[in-house]
Amino acid sequence: MSQSALLLKKQLRDLNKHPVEGFSAGLVDESNIYEWQIVIVGPPDTLYEGGYFNAVLSFTPDYPNKPPKMKFITEMWHPNVYKNGDVCISILHEPGDDVYGYEKASERWLPVHTVESILVSVISMLSSPNDESPANIDAATEWRNQKDVFKKKVARVVRKSQDNM
Repeated sequence: MSQSALLLKKQLRDLNKHPVEGFSAGLVDESNIYEWQIVIVGPPDTLYEGGYFNAVLSFTPDYPNKPPKMKFITEMWHPNVYKNGDVCISILHEPGDDVYGYEKASERWLPVHTVESILVSVISMLSSPNDESPANIDAATEWRNQKDVFKKKVARVVRKSQDNM
């Protein structure tokens, strides 16, 4: 078994033994350690509170040297989530310098990150969006200029996520 598969198995075992508040994680298919099914509970005291957001975390055999990709399956309205559900946060960006000069290398992927640190970062992202470098321009514009419209859309997404549980 490869080093990446062994590391992912260990992380899954640790998360099952010591669950972390705010999310649950498991495999999409028991035969594939590289595809994880995630449920993030909308963080308390945020617009996403009460929501249940399904996502997939996809690793490559190059993990932990390369970051996984994360995609929300549940509809999501957030400045740092592309309209197709792909999550855009610094720690999921390839290691090294940012060609656009926006992120420091230290903010990008590092092999010390774990499934837990990734998901804690995503939960933090839900709590405080970064509208400086948005993945969803429309959501970022609403977040900045039309908070009431943004809040209504997020409330609808939260209700829809609850209905789908």
